[in-house]
This record gives sequence, C-alpha cells and structure tokens, in this order.
Amino acid sequence: MLSYTVSRFPSTQSLLTKATFPINPNKPHKFNFQQTASSSSDNNKAEDFLRENASNRVNPVDAVNDGVLFGRKKKMGKEKVSWVCSNCGYTAGQWWGVCRSCSVSGTMKEFHEVKGSESIGKVSGFSVMEDGLRSWLPEKSGELHPIRLSEVNRGVDHLHWRIPLSGPFGNEVSRVLGGGLVPGSLTLVGGDPGVGKSTLLLQMAALIAEGDKDGEASPVVYVSGEESVEQIGNRADRLTIGSDIYLYSSTDIEDILRKVQHLSPRALVVDSVQTVYLKGITGSPGGIIQVKECTSALLRFAKTTNIPVLLIGHVTKSGDIAGPRVLEHIVDVVLYMEGEKYTSYRMLRAVKNRFGSTDELGVFEMLHSGLEAVSNASEMFLSEQDVDSDILAGLAVAVIMDGSRTFLIEIQALCLSSSTGSRQFNGIHANRADMIISVLIKQAGLRLQEHAVFLNVVSGLTLTETAGDLAIAAAICSRPVI
Repeated sequence: MLSYTVSRFPSTQSLLTKATFPINPNKPHKFNFQQTASSSSDNNKAEDFLRENASNRVNPVDAVNDGVLFGRKKKMGKEKVSWVCSNCGYTAGQWWGVCRSCSVSGTMKEFHEVKGSESIGKVSGFSVMEDGLRSWLPEKSGELHPIRLSEVNRGVDHLHWRIPLSGPFGNEVSRVLGGGLVPGSLTLVGGDPGVGKSTLLLQMAALIAEGDKDGEASPVVYVSGEESVEQIGNRADRLTIGSDIYLYSSTDIEDILRKVQHLSPRALVVDSVQTVYLKGITGSPGGIIQVKECTSALLRFAKTTNIPVLLIGHVTKSGDIAGPRVLEHIVDVVLYMEGEKYTSYRMLRAVKNRFGSTDELGVFEMLHSGLEAVSNASEMFLSEQDVDSDILAGLAVAVIMDGSRTFLIEIQALCLSSSTGSRQFNGIHANRADMIISVLIKQAGLRLQEHAVFLNVVSGLTLTETAGDLAIAAAICSRPVI
C-alpha cells in the first residue's frame, strides 16, 4: 500500500513526505524512505494536485520487481511530416521552394500523417471493398493460385472481348481506346472545365447501355458528386438519350458501391474523382490521400467484378490531372479532352493505354445535341480563305500523321518590323520555333533579328511532328511584313 503527501505550493520550510512501499520479505526491497508532513491540509492539497494531473503528467506503471515506477504518458502515435506538391503530387521529406519533379515554385504543401496506434482502424482503398463485395459476389472455391497462360485464354473470343461502341461517335471513341472498352478496366478522362467531359461519358454510357446487335442491353450506372439527378436528367433530355441508365448522386464511395451491387451494371461512371471520399481516410475530398485511396477502391471493384469504371478528373493550370502523379499510374487508361475556348471542335487523345496505342486522335464537334464525330478532320485545321485573293502571304499547309490518320495543318506567320523583337508562338514549342528562325537568319539570310515573329497553328493543335518544320519556315518566308 502506497501513501504519500505532497504540498502543491512548497514553502521555504522543506515539506517531508511519507511514502511506504510494500516489501517482499523474500526479496531485497529497493524503495524505503520516510518523511513527515507538516500538516493534514498539505495532504489534501497533494491529493487534489495528483488527481488533477494524473492523466497528463503522472502515469503509474505496473509493478516491476515488486516496486512502483512513475513517468510521463507514452505517446500514442508518431506523426510524420512530409511536403507534397499540389501540382504533380511529388513527396519530399523537407520543404523545397521549387518542386523537384515538375519544377513549379510555391506548390509544396505541408502534410501530417499519424502513424502508430492512432492509425489503427484506418481504412485503405484496397480493403474497403472486402465487406461490400463479399455479400454479392460469387464465392470462389478454394484459394487463388497461379494459372497457366493457356488456361487463361481458353474459351476467350478476342474478337468480341471488348464492349463495342456503335455509330460514328462510338467508332471515333473506340479508335482512341484501341477497339472498344475493356471489361474490368479503369479509365480516367481529364480536361479543362467546360470542355465536355460529362457529355462525353454520358453519351458513352448510352451506347454501352444500348448493347450491340447480338447482345442484350444492360444497365449502366452514372454517379455524380457535382450535379443532382435532375440536372443530369436535363442534360440527357437535351442529348435525346433514352437508354437504360441509372442516375445517382453521392460522394461516399462505400455508399456508391453498396447501391451499385444490386444492379450488376455493365459499366460504372463516376463524376468526378475529386468529389468522392472514403470514410476513415485523412483529408477532405479532392485531397492527395483521398484521391489515391478512392481510386484504389474503384480499381479493386473493377478488377474483382469485371465491370469497367469510367472516371472524370479535373486538371491543374498546367493541364495535368489534379491530384498525385500516382493516380495516372493506378488507372489503366488516361484520356485527355482538348479544345480551344472559342471553337466547337474537341480532340480526344490517349496519353496512357494498357490495351492499345497512344498515337490515335479522335476529333469531335460540340453541338447542341452533343458531341458528333468529324468525318473530315482536316476541315477544322484549315482556315477560311478568300479564293479571290491573289496573294495569301504568311500561310503554309503541312501534311502530318497522327496515329493511323493524316491531317492537313495550316501554319500562320506574321512579322513586324521596327519592333522590340518579341516572339509569340501558339501551338508550336518555343525552342523549336527559335531554332527554325535561327536557321533562316543564318542560311537564308533573312533579317529577323529586329522583327517580332508570331506563329499560330489553326484550331489549337500542338504541332509535335517534325514534318511541320518546313511549313513553319515557308510561312515565315512568305510572311507579310508590316
């Protein structure tokens, strides 16, 4: 039995405390000291003091060798501090003024992650699906084991393995995907705000729900965390969509998958990955950890159920998908939708495709009734010219290859004399244009040092093929000098 008295406010006169520790007669004792207190009021003050501070400052530990130990409370978890780039998701152990991955300044943000006992009970994207899928997925007999390649491909019809997308619009999308939508794939579609990402996926959902000529129609679930069901319905009416599509508005991943499990859809569309969240994960929706874990949960859902999942992702100022760079590594396909603000043409390009080529380009036109495929894509890359004009200076047309298609690209050039020598390029890389101008100055003898040079590619296409270098030089040589 332990008894002690401690004064809360000791005076100059020393206060003596009496403490008695139990002593085992069979073992030598380690603690035995006695002190006398000055008054009984000091005993009450000491008890109050220890009672108030026992949870914070004094932590009696179990007896060790028949003795009693005192100490501070042990920390429940260790906090890890890291710096994460808000632009590309690069993670560093210390702060840097410029991101070492994307070279953008002022984007490193401090992030705190608790490890240890406090992190027990946290949910990860790869474990959230276990309880949700166990109730409705068919039970697999036995444990999983490696399978021969010949057994995996046995009975698989590779000609009809993909989900077809019919019609001119569907054929254009299938060209970019590599022949159709792969079952169990996770596809991420990115683009600027208002470029038409939601319209694209809603039209794709309608084609998937209609089915092909030989197969039966299956439901498709379209989930939005940004719009209400009524707003999605209004867009579907404008696009004259009457397919078997189920609409749902939610931002909770677990709630979405629980509602989807009873329908067993042919495809799932989530708009967007920056608005959904996973319970038990640190951070708000759209944060780096939330985006990563939500994508992991949807990936596991797609691979386990063989249901393709289509995601919409926002982009940053630089045009990259918002969120960590690992997001693009998790998904199977990454599509970018591009287009100028004041034109109705849209281009769909694959920057990552595990099931096909990344060189294909899909060209669409945004109309009131939705996106429509452009049969002659060269029309959008050529400006309207006055056929009655005798001189068309500053223009050159190049023939380039993009995937399996050829395009006619128009290059426009303008030079201003007696200017400060500034140069502006739209659709052409600056280093490449400077090299062509330097060659013209040195080899062709053009005096462009004191001229302001402006270059533009019609319809907002970024010219990357070297076949356009000659057209750029020809446009500069035939430029109108003002």
